[in-house]
Amino acid sequence: MTQGGAARRTVLGAAVLAAGTGITGLTAGSAAADDGSGSGNGSGSGDGRGNGGGGYRDLPCPTVIGHRGASGYRPEHTIGSYQLALDLGADVVEQDLVPTRDGHLVCRHENEIGGTTDVADHPEFASRRTTKSVDGVAVTGWFTEDFTLAELRTLRAKERIPAVRQRNTLYDGQWAVPTFEEVLRWADREGKRRGRRVWLHVETKHPTYFRGLGLGLEEPLSKLLRRYGRDGRGAALFLQSFEPSSIQRLSRLVSAPRVVLLSAAGTRPWDFEVAKDPRTVADLVKPEGLKWIAGFAQGIGPTMDLILPRDAAGKLGAPTTLVKDAHARGLLLHPYTARNENSFLPAEYRKGTDPTAYGDALGAFRTYFEQGIDGIFTDNPDTGLLAAEAFRPGRRPVNR
Repeated sequence: MTQGGAARRTVLGAAVLAAGTGITGLTAGSAAADDGSGSGNGSGSGDGRGNGGGGYRDLPCPTVIGHRGASGYRPEHTIGSYQLALDLGADVVEQDLVPTRDGHLVCRHENEIGGTTDVADHPEFASRRTTKSVDGVAVTGWFTEDFTLAELRTLRAKERIPAVRQRNTLYDGQWAVPTFEEVLRWADREGKRRGRRVWLHVETKHPTYFRGLGLGLEEPLSKLLRRYGRDGRGAALFLQSFEPSSIQRLSRLVSAPRVVLLSAAGTRPWDFEVAKDPRTVADLVKPEGLKWIAGFAQGIGPTMDLILPRDAAGKLGAPTTLVKDAHARGLLLHPYTARNENSFLPAEYRKGTDPTAYGDALGAFRTYFEQGIDGIFTDNPDTGLLAAEAFRPGRRPVNR
């Protein structure tokens, strides 16, 4: 909520919306059976519905993805955060999905909600605080799978990292925890109002863990996508997960574009751990691993460190070959996560010693885009859009 202010962001968002989204030339391809060509069923792009119209290749490139909405300015995964991301001009808005005890999909970054809601202020839920092992990690708090949707609706969302984003705490309590169905309805309304489709980027969180509880994510998600016309190859939606098996399962249920998320090189996806698959992320980013991913997905979402590693001092090192290797196998790249604050920036782009102050985020974004990535997740869509202008061929800058 600093540097430039709300007025500049609103003007930027309006200008980007006015400029339209007709830029083609996304540099990555896709699996042959799911080419993003817009051949899915459903209505056209003008009525706001999710299918029909152009496929993901018609998105502006590099694509700016509002990470959990505009979470740099509003508490994440709230309708307020999603709405602001659109108003700032984000090309795509992200949701993370976890289930309730009665099987509803809700939007939270994690199933533990002590840090993102006011559940700790509800004495009626005090006894539900517990410790669980989630993907092999002990986590203490309150968990969505222990609440019905009706119970979750009594809670209000709050800022997850108030020490870094104190100004966001102004909006604590302003919004409830949204269901994914509510988000789909919101996206349809916004699409009709704006005369263009609203793109979503939807992640299944901890799918193996939840399937073990009898709360599989992929089937209810696919049912909702079919109900709201976002299941086809031309759907205005990406599906994403850190567990490749979840993306494989979704590929058998719907045809919407799919992205495999990739964490640090030395880690293993949790479904690999459970299945005793010895491969790590370092294996998946090799040419043979990327070829395997291309058999069921159209892209990857790597941590930026897999593209531009940082040294021990936090400075950027030489780029890897991941962008070139992924593009050679027809995969687009949507790395994560770009933010404005010093605490998240590479060392050479920090300004001053306050970790919560803004650094040279525009410089960092431009360095990321110079690598040839197809899009980026960011908490600050306005910053991302301003930096992206110079990398969108044929697009007239809207800020100068």
